[in-house]
Amino acid sequence: MKKKKPTEDLLNNLGVKSWGTWEKEKSIFDWSYDETETCYILDGEVEVTDSETGQKLEFKKGDLVQFPKGLNCIWNVKKPVRKYYKFGDLEI
Repeated sequence: MKKKKPTEDLLNNLGVKSWGTWEKEKSIFDWSYDETETCYILDGEVEVTDSETGQKLEFKKGDLVQFPKGLNCIWNVKKPVRKYYKFGDLEI
């Protein structure tokens, strides 16, 4: 799992505003990734825990986050989340 504070240039180069959007209320759920996902957080606060290693990643509005293919994890949506997302290998 990777997280960074992106520049406007990076967001524009990735075409983030053309990505799909997703939102979720406050909740806790298991998730797994069949392919790499990159997302830009528009609102909310989330903690994701890798089910195998216990590694935790917290992110919120303004963060660019990437989840690797094959990751099994637990999402803890602490504040309702809204994000742009795209599947596939992107360099962030």
